[in-house]
Amino acid sequence: MNTQSQTQRVGELRTSQLLHTFGIGAVVDLPNLSVIVRGLQEWNQAHSTVLRENRLLDAVQRKLGKQVAELRTPPYTPPNLSNPFDEWARIGVPVAAFPRWLRCTRCRVLASADSGLFELLSDVYRPDKVRYVHSCHAQGRKRPSAVPARFVLACQEGHLDDFPWMYFVHKGEEPTVGEHSLRLTERGTSGEAANVFAVCGCGQRRPMSDAYGEENAAKNLPGCRGRHPHLGAFDGCGLRTRTMSLGATNGWFPTQIRVFSLPEGETAPEDEVAKNWPALATLAALPKDVARPVTISLTFWPDLEPYGFDAVWDEMQRQLASVGQQPKAVDTEEVDVERPEWEAFTRPDQVNMPDFTTQRVARPRGTERYLERVVLVPRLREVSALYGFTRIDAPEFDVVSTEASRVAALSAEPPTWVPCAEQRGEGIFLQFREEPLVAWEGSPAVQERERSLRAGHDAWRANRRLQPGEWPGMRYVLLHSLAHCLIREFALEAGYGASGIAERVYARGGTDPMAGILLYTAAPDSEGTLGGLVSLGEKPERLGGLIEQALDAARLCSSDPLCSEHDPKDHARLYGAACHVCLFASETSCVRNNHYLDRTLLVDTMAHDDLGYFG
Repeated sequence: MNTQSQTQRVGELRTSQLLHTFGIGAVVDLPNLSVIVRGLQEWNQAHSTVLRENRLLDAVQRKLGKQVAELRTPPYTPPNLSNPFDEWARIGVPVAAFPRWLRCTRCRVLASADSGLFELLSDVYRPDKVRYVHSCHAQGRKRPSAVPARFVLACQEGHLDDFPWMYFVHKGEEPTVGEHSLRLTERGTSGEAANVFAVCGCGQRRPMSDAYGEENAAKNLPGCRGRHPHLGAFDGCGLRTRTMSLGATNGWFPTQIRVFSLPEGETAPEDEVAKNWPALATLAALPKDVARPVTISLTFWPDLEPYGFDAVWDEMQRQLASVGQQPKAVDTEEVDVERPEWEAFTRPDQVNMPDFTTQRVARPRGTERYLERVVLVPRLREVSALYGFTRIDAPEFDVVSTEASRVAALSAEPPTWVPCAEQRGEGIFLQFREEPLVAWEGSPAVQERERSLRAGHDAWRANRRLQPGEWPGMRYVLLHSLAHCLIREFALEAGYGASGIAERVYARGGTDPMAGILLYTAAPDSEGTLGGLVSLGEKPERLGGLIEQALDAARLCSSDPLCSEHDPKDHARLYGAACHVCLFASETSCVRNNHYLDRTLLVDTMAHDDLGYFG
């Protein structure tokens, strides 16, 4: 990572963190500094890698525009620790110090980093030692450190700003003539806002508790200036601001799109050519002897080399003749991310591609009534792209469509590329029979329960001034609840933590229905994961036993009868019989943020004995 004012290393982050935890616009708390990751306009593309995933690029273009031409990994070069002055030390993600207001740890003076009171000490050998110091005591490197101020301002439109210390201490009035040096003092040891005081040299003082709460914010804080420190820009906003503690978990939420790499052709050469067709289309129109040296010099040629140039050339000519320089599997009008994945998992034949492999196995005995098929996925590749972020409130794509105004931009100008990351792993896919599901959905008891769940759904939306609608259906709630039960049970057997197992729920009715769940785990390592999930399904009796154990665990919760008797409409919640004891999963596992769950739809519970699909 680099600072904006000087090119020097100040810390390290993993590639996955730059998409999920500390991405563009996020504040990173380093040992002695607090920095914000700069926008894409500051990133160096020379040391990043292009990832080819046509479906994901198409989805990102629908969000940000057709000018987005590439998906790229963050810039990285392997370090040479023996020479910290080499080129590798200047390659990384650019950052800028934020907040700009600092506090001396000894004299507690509070001032801007631009005031001249503080000095930035560099250390090329120990980047974690880079820090600001204050000259109030001692000399040289023994001077006391200056740490970032604890408080910042944010608004719901994704803006972030330094706390207005002078404005706050003087209650919005212009400071009078006199001494106006600030100090941030604490009383007691609790560290709560009521015991933290901003003190001015003129005698004014104010507790930080006056900056918290909607009423205090309206009276004591200015309107939002529309600042985007990661872009170095001001949009103009005027909305009510909110005081946040530095490092608060609601300071940055990524908005992402994730897809699986799916076969784009019937054979491996066809799939690889289709995947890289945007770069191969022009070459396919050239003479073979002219195209050959250019083709084998392409960065992705190692993926094609095992098939030989002649086979690749023949496939290029076939696709050129049949689709007129457009890859047959890439549909620019396609807006459905789930449908291609569903079709890939439910193919009658097995798939054996480098990034996607399926293996159909026998169903466990006793599950034939509700299971259509079990498909093991020994290899899969998940690619995720970051296209924006929100603050204060998490993006609502798990429940409703997030307003575009709430999603902050990654760059000052419309981006031509976005950062992405890939993970490889494995999973188990369960497809459910359609006829029993349709019969269950039409039963009077289920329809009555749906009215109760939907009343909570509508009340939740009404509380947020949203129009009624976007109810996912009882089929979704059923399969989503089962997925959470299985995640808990699989984690005990597969050797992975429950937070490392994720879900995909495919649930739609109508003329082209879907009913299935994929439980998978993935890791950024190039070799993927260890095969623990796939091993659970290799023997039908083992998988059947795990399903039965998961359903048995759902019948009784230690929070019953409170959990099972919970009425969603009473508290305007998006779930029925579900809690942290029985169904809730970590945010890394659940695609719906623990919404739309109800174990009474799975099995008989203390409050309901006529709803359970699995009896």
